[in-house]
Amino acid sequence: MKSINILLVEDNEGDIVLTTEAFEDSKIANLMKVIRDGKGVIDFFENLDYKEKENVPDLVLLDINLPKMSGHEVLLYIKNNEKFKHIPVIMLTTSSSEKDILLSYKSHVNCYITKPIDVSDFMKAVTQIENFWINIVTIPKS
Repeated sequence: MKSINILLVEDNEGDIVLTTEAFEDSKIANLMKVIRDGKGVIDFFENLDYKEKENVPDLVLLDINLPKMSGHEVLLYIKNNEKFKHIPVIMLTTSSSEKDILLSYKSHVNCYITKPIDVSDFMKAVTQIENFWINIVTIPKS
């Protein structure tokens, strides 16, 4: 069975529950770590031990609006760091602002998805993320 390590960076409890449930319903073995603020993500990466491969994320789902440090700042940290810039980052956020979209792509986000308001649409969006980024795309191993 294929497995993937996902780092979910989200502070909204409802979105955390919906996202984890959508991934749990799949037939793919996912290890999901949740971090609820931007500073916590930076601390996580700073303390990451590459000898323990199961801790290294294969994919990051990142919200923009986070406490302590924005998703934009976290994205810049990841993409400007030689050790981490290969990790695909998907901006998964409520913001549909053209400014946020443009800034994310200028900072080398791999994909930008605006969270649907409707719960079933949200679940479908997460399923499509999973289908594309796990079943179709080849993700580099660190």
